[in-house]
Amino acid sequence: MTPPKRASLDALTTRQLLARRQLLAGRLGDAQHVLAGSLVEQARRCGKPGCSCAGGAGHGPYIYFSPRQVDRGRLRYVPSRLVGIVHRYVARGGEVEELLAEISAINVELLARRELV
Repeated sequence: MTPPKRASLDALTTRQLLARRQLLAGRLGDAQHVLAGSLVEQARRCGKPGCSCAGGAGHGPYIYFSPRQVDRGRLRYVPSRLVGIVHRYVARGGEVEELLAEISAINVELLARRELV
């Protein structure tokens, strides 16, 4: 879901915009299971002399979470037992961001109409 174009919002009545905003807000649901960021797969070298990883592809691959804002640039290791959960949280984070972007676009249109409530 991508935020609507301004022109498409112009075509809606204020009543339709308010109904759409309420529908989207209802879809936000439980915000406890959200992660803003992405999953990264990397191989690592252990540093032991003579290990096959020194000249090859490394150990792994391992899964890391890369946060979008807080601690930017710092990868967090994701244990294999949590990969599925973290994947769902990241996907849910993307959904929430899209919903909020559309709600914001609707509010901008309502503000332009001087009907923001």
